Amino acid sequence: MTGTAGKTRRSIALAAAPVFGPAVTLTAGPASAALPKSQETAASLRAGTLGSTHGIHDICQAEVDGRAIDLGCQAQLAGSGRAEAGPLTTAAPVGYGPAELNAAYHLPPSTTGPAATVAIVAIVGVGAYPALEADLGKYRAQYGLPKCDTTNGCLTITDFKGGPPLRPSPGYAQVEESYAAETALDIDMASAACPTCKLVMVQIPLDIGRLLSAAALGLPAALADDFGTAVTHAAKLGAGAVSMSYGLPTGLQAEYVGTGAPAKALHHPGMAVVASSGDKGYNGDKQLWPAQLPWVTAAGGVSLKIGDHGAVTMSAWGGKFTPKGAKEPKWVGAGSGCAPGLPPAIGQPASVSAHCGQHRAVADIAAVADPLTGVAVYDSYTPHSGTGGGWLTAGGTSAAAPYLAGLYARAGRLAAVDGPNTLYRAPAGSIQDVTSGGNAQDGVAACKVAKELCVGGTGWDGPTGLGVPNGLGAF
Repeated sequence: MTGTAGKTRRSIALAAAPVFGPAVTLTAGPASAALPKSQETAASLRAGTLGSTHGIHDICQAEVDGRAIDLGCQAQLAGSGRAEAGPLTTAAPVGYGPAELNAAYHLPPSTTGPAATVAIVAIVGVGAYPALEADLGKYRAQYGLPKCDTTNGCLTITDFKGGPPLRPSPGYAQVEESYAAETALDIDMASAACPTCKLVMVQIPLDIGRLLSAAALGLPAALADDFGTAVTHAAKLGAGAVSMSYGLPTGLQAEYVGTGAPAKALHHPGMAVVASSGDKGYNGDKQLWPAQLPWVTAAGGVSLKIGDHGAVTMSAWGGKFTPKGAKEPKWVGAGSGCAPGLPPAIGQPASVSAHCGQHRAVADIAAVADPLTGVAVYDSYTPHSGTGGGWLTAGGTSAAAPYLAGLYARAGRLAAVDGPNTLYRAPAGSIQDVTSGGNAQDGVAACKVAKELCVGGTGWDGPTGLGVPNGLGAF
């Protein structure tokens, strides 16, 4: 599904100098990692045709103790090709970088505004990632972003209770490799959104028993508690914005859905708490926790195409691909729908919550999420595959959540923030409507309550919420 984003912006085409600069020549890496025709791959991504030659690699599925489980993260990678199961890995970036995203969303120079030197963005993740600091340095150096490491005080890495960075868990290299790719995406996108912000990485320990309970019981209560602990710790460290690129199934336990300690631990007025809406498209009344909470900003997603001369088009993210060895195609797309047991999001007007019987409607706002028009991420931590990693092309609403959290911090107007409230009263023109695309596997017919929940259109819609940033005025 494709289309042009917005009818109200004065111009979608960024007709000044091309945002990409000169063409980048990608050098060949290891035979198992680098794609032979990287120039063509980059051009295909920008044209939105990468899906015709590459599949999608889901890093959030893993085998644990002989069982296939969902790891809960909401990240997707461009695949290395139809004949291969692994992710596309290149010696130099193929996906979009900070300057391209900056131009696409009409953002001001990153050094302006009150967030320039003091704002903190916290990323909540799972598992150890010993290469995090070095990989972040590689990403930031590639794009000319200010140095950010533990020696200059810009980067802090801590466990969810304030302890030292986590150490690898023996025997679970596949899981930690997957979670590291998620974390790389998160911290790189926070960097892209706010290059001058300080970064805090809050790591939740890898607990295999809890992961298996999550798969068996529907709602991993202990994991929900851990996320609450992590966000509370981030608040104590002075974070202005927190990103969680994770989504847990809610089951039927109300104490975790919205009224109990784990949910309440995520409510911090004055600190933006952003979570991914999910990567499985329209979900009906089965929204993920914590994006469904009224005091959490739910991040939806778009497919983003930026032409060689800066022309930008966007549509709600949704589509299907067939994984290697599978007989049936798999549907991916920005999560959306209703949370029938919860009140509307804070600040969400009746005209929006009406689509859900005056209950919480997901999502609130969106950013780039389609991995086939995705962002560049650097990740070298591959203890399971042993490939040595490199540049990945990534997406999922895991890309949108940390990027939007970074914009909250960059804007610096956090005192009034309580959930997504400020988005819903944002100045006219500060959010760009996305009026095409959709995220329901069976099309409009799947939207049994209201078509707005799964089809991009004028005004609020489920996949993209209010739309995408148009400057920093909404944050």
